[in-house]
Amino acid sequence: MRSPQVAVLTIVAGRHEHLVGQLVGLQHSDTVPDLHVVVAMGDPGVRPLVEARAGDRTRTVVVDVPVPPDGELPLSRARNVAAATALAAGAELLVFLDVDCVPSPGLLRTYRDAAASAPVRSVAGPSLLCGAVTYLPPGVRVERAADLAGLARAASPHPARPAPAEHEVLAADESQWWLFWSLSFAVSARDWERFGGFCEEYRGYGGEDTDVAATVRSLGGSLFWVGGAEAFHQHHPTTNPPVQHVEAVVRNAGVFHARWGWFPMTGWLDAFAAAGLARYDAATRTWSSTGASAEASDSTAR
Repeated sequence: MRSPQVAVLTIVAGRHEHLVGQLVGLQHSDTVPDLHVVVAMGDPGVRPLVEARAGDRTRTVVVDVPVPPDGELPLSRARNVAAATALAAGAELLVFLDVDCVPSPGLLRTYRDAAASAPVRSVAGPSLLCGAVTYLPPGVRVERAADLAGLARAASPHPARPAPAEHEVLAADESQWWLFWSLSFAVSARDWERFGGFCEEYRGYGGEDTDVAATVRSLGGSLFWVGGAEAFHQHHPTTNPPVQHVEAVVRNAGVFHARWGWFPMTGWLDAFAAAGLARYDAATRTWSSTGASAEASDSTAR
């Protein structure tokens, strides 16, 4: 049986060192993608970097997507553009990989095998396939093939996410649907078209991944955890809650509530409220930002 055409899709704004790590990982994967689509969000430096570092084992294309005047990254739009580019080129399996992620050697092969497995093929609705993302410590960078050897030993698993054994394809239970995220996942071209991709009402950070999960679930689809499709997440500074994204998180929470009738990201929203950055109006059932300075809040790096 012929293997499906596999495309890796990556959206980028900055994080050039991380993109280099991903490109090196893909060049030395035991199954290289037929196409790698890199969408640059308002970042003219991506194209020359890719041209210099992509290698010749796979076809890599760069697509530019502008950033609107408000500066909010069009994450949903960029992912949809990446998918449309891959589908137009004949891709049958879409593998979304965050720019911070270096694929393990077997990631693409494992996703491809999982998509053809009996549990996934037996589902009537669309399926989302999610591999494990493990975390590299600060200072670990991938610049050449030799740097790949120690990643598995250096990485730490995410404590809140399932980690099935290699070759296991496990259906998520009801409580796990909201653990879906777009750092690393695969979906068939047919299923992508069935659920319609990412909702572009979301602008900037937060909510769009949970919306995908809600959409697929509403269509009678399934979420699967795929053992062996590991990606190594390269370190970058973060804050918890993400106070630098308070405006986007609050706005996108409202978009989600209008679509689904409940609020996602409640842990962040409550933390924003405690820090004086957001407030909830019980009468109107709406969240709003207060306009207070995020720099004045008590944030914790993670």
